[in-house]
Amino acid sequence: MGVNLKGDKEFLGLWIEQNEGAKFWLNVLTELKNRGVADIFIACCDGLSGFPQAIVTVYPRTQVKLCIVHMVRSSLTYVSWKERRQVAKDLRTIFQAATLEQAETALDRFAERCDKQYPTISRQWRRNWDHVSPFFAFPQETKRSSTPPTPSYP
Repeated sequence: MGVNLKGDKEFLGLWIEQNEGAKFWLNVLTELKNRGVADIFIACCDGLSGFPQAIVTVYPRTQVKLCIVHMVRSSLTYVSWKERRQVAKDLRTIFQAATLEQAETALDRFAERCDKQYPTISRQWRRNWDHVSPFFAFPQETKRSSTPPTPSYP
């Protein structure tokens, strides 16, 4: 699905593949280009390895952003069930920050609090920061509509 310059959503296609990978998405993006999709301003994707590179190979001016929902879900896989609510709340301070600088400070604070028990989480966020940080260039209203709610766990 895409959103055109008028703000209208357009269904671009449906692809099914036994194994989803960067090569598959490179073929899909090439097909879209051949069908007339001239440019992609922002592409939001999951953490599939090689997907951001596939996007910029076909659309070099695209700003690639990792999906915050996928980042949070991925982060919570490292956390025990009884601590997920608190860790999700702590992660929220990062992705709900108003500015990039505030987000970086929140990530540092998160690392100070959680790295002893869950060092993989802050490393994952730092490793992907180039594809998370474009999120902070958008107005707060836009960010609010695309961030996940704090999950509720028993």
